[in-house]
Amino acid sequence: MKPAIRSRRKIFGQLLEHARRQPHRECCGILAGQSGVITKAFPAKNVAADPVWNYMIAPCEIVRLLAKLRTLRLQFLGFYHSHPHWMDVNAPSRRDIALAGYTEAIHFIVTPRPYADAPVRAFSIRNGRATELEIEVLP
Repeated sequence: MKPAIRSRRKIFGQLLEHARRQPHRECCGILAGQSGVITKAFPAKNVAADPVWNYMIAPCEIVRLLAKLRTLRLQFLGFYHSHPHWMDVNAPSRRDIALAGYTEAIHFIVTPRPYADAPVRAFSIRNGRATELEIEVLP
């Protein structure tokens, strides 16, 4: 059995909507919540030099979003990003793994493909290894 992360159902819709707005580019954002349950997604601007293949949230935007979390009394729980619609799998790429700097963060990877078996997948990325997590969906 895979380790699990808990998320509210509405988060899936928010992430899919964000990813499908520009399915040919990677979208990104921050995941937050309380007591280990993801309750809110904060979209961020992808400032990567090549947003078709990569994502990057500007450091100043991360600081702004983390301040917003504190104001709302939410905990930072992780990041999300999408892979473009033509990619077969929404799993961490070698680059995603190499750039994962927050070892405690959960990483949700979204595919904008409308008929994907698992349009949102969760991973823990530590020490150069990605481990898929079960997502327990709560109302």
